[in-house]
Parts: sequence; C-alpha cells; structure tokens
Amino acid sequence: MSIKYGLIGLGMMGRHHARLLREVDGIDLIAVADAMGDPHNVAGDTPLLNSVQGLIEAGVEAAVVAVPTKFHEEVGLALAEAGVHTLIEKPVAHSLEAATRLVDAFDAADRVAAVGHVERFNPALMSLRGRIANGDLGDVYQIQTRRQGPFPVRIADVGVVKDLGSHDIDLTAWLAQSSYTSVSAQTAFRSGREHEDMVAITGKLANGTMVNHIVNWLTPFKERLTVVTGERGAYIADTLTADLSFFENGTTEGTWDAMTAFRGVSEGTITRYALDKREPLRSEHEAFRDAILGVRNEAVTLREGLETLRVAESAIESASTGETVHL
Repeated sequence: MSIKYGLIGLGMMGRHHARLLREVDGIDLIAVADAMGDPHNVAGDTPLLNSVQGLIEAGVEAAVVAVPTKFHEEVGLALAEAGVHTLIEKPVAHSLEAATRLVDAFDAADRVAAVGHVERFNPALMSLRGRIANGDLGDVYQIQTRRQGPFPVRIADVGVVKDLGSHDIDLTAWLAQSSYTSVSAQTAFRSGREHEDMVAITGKLANGTMVNHIVNWLTPFKERLTVVTGERGAYIADTLTADLSFFENGTTEGTWDAMTAFRGVSEGTITRYALDKREPLRSEHEAFRDAILGVRNEAVTLREGLETLRVAESAIESASTGETVHL
C-alpha cells in the first residue's frame, strides 16, 4: 500500500522532489501546491493547488515542504495540526524559536518529521562515516569543509550560513558523532544583499575534534569538499562527484634517534574507493518513507535540524560580536 504524498513549493528544489516522489516505491504523489503557480511545469497530471490547506483537504498522509525558509514554520505547523508526516527542506526554519515550535508541534502530533540535510545521504560521506566509526582513521584530529560557488539568485531570505553552511555543520557533527561546543566566525557582505554571502567558521566538538568551514557564494567555481585528518592519515570526500579517497600516512624510518622520537607523518599510499553512487535525494526520500513505516530511523529528525540551526545562529552571533560562542 502506498503512502499518499503532497508537495508544497514547486521551485528549483521542488521539481527534483516531484520527480523522485513519482519514482520511489511506496509513494503516491496525489497533489502539489504553490501559491506562485508552477514555473517549471512540475504538476503534469497531478492536481495543482495553491495552499497547504489544499494539500490537507486533498487527504495527504505525508508532505514535502520546499517553500522559502521564512514560510517553513507556517506551513509546518499547519501540517502538524492536521496530523501529516512532514519532510521540511533545510534549514528547518528561519529562527531557533520557529524551529522549536515546529519540533514541539510534531512531537505533540506524534508524527514523523524530518529535515532535508541531504548530504548525509551522499555515498562518499556515508562511506566515510562508517570508516571513521570503524576506527580506520584512528583518533580524529580535524574536520575541514569547503563549500563554495557562484551566487544563487533564488536564495533571498537567508544568508550563506543557514543556506549552505548548515550542510557542513550537520554533516560534521554526524561524521564525528559529536556535537559542537564552541564556534567562532567571520562573515562578509560583498554582494550588497541583506544577508552574509561569505563565512569562515572555526569550532570545536565535544570529543575534541577541531573543525573549520569555508563557505561562500562568491567563487566562480563550485567546490564541495570534506577533509577528515586523523592519526593514520586523511580522508577527502568530494560530494559533487561522490568520490572518497584515503591518503595514508607513510611508514618511513630514520636512524637518528633524536629525529625519530618525533612522530611526524609522510606521504604514503593513496586509495580511491569504488562506491555505489546512488542519488542522495532519492536515498533521503526512501529514509523518510521508511521512518513513516517504522522500518528504520535514518531520516534526519527536526530536533537534529534544530541543533544544526543553533550552531548556525551561534556562528552569525560570533561574527557580529567578535566573540567565541560557547554552546
């Protein structure tokens, strides 16, 4: 038996959600909605509505929310009140207060609610997390991310920290299986917009791991890299291509005792792994469907989305005050 789904928000992300909602087993897309119409001709033969109330009245059991961030709270609360399982695109909401209200509403409704931190379903990062958890790297020292590219005209209601940086904050805590304890950041406003378009974040996790994030909308090429450095070498995950490589520490030996007492590193074997490159957004939808069915719990919960937003807000606060924020 298929779950009756609705989709609200038919913009750039909405069209990708619509495609997959029609392809993934166990899902029946019965209605789509957008107050602004259907610019990408997403609806096709599916009933096109103009509000979240329309979706609810159509009898949806689950919904995907891909409207601008400032509308996440309003749409999400309506779906929670109607008892609809909901997947909300990241960031979970425009503010911590709004995110908290969403978490409380879905807890009270006893419905599955998830946030679309799709990088967790990237094959390179999924493989990397398993290898870290298995101890293949030994002690983890540092996690660095670089997420850079040209300016997206479609994003106007949040800055680069919440839009792009939230990916890196979430995937870092998830990879390390440890939460942030401190954040320091600097931002820039180079494009004349209300929100920041460049950020450099330094932080620390509860397990002692150092973290660094370089994120901006001002680079004329697209880059999505995660580098995890540890006791036995370094992993590099490219989430644009879903490639994962391991740069192993070399095993050079010296004869001078005073020099070899320092355990430095040298270049060793480089391994590039062969991975099953499934589309991350498809895997995200399968995880949300399975969470509704009670089969497995791999969807990113709203509460996890709330904690990611808390770190993002702390980075913005740090950049504003010039002080390190302790979480």
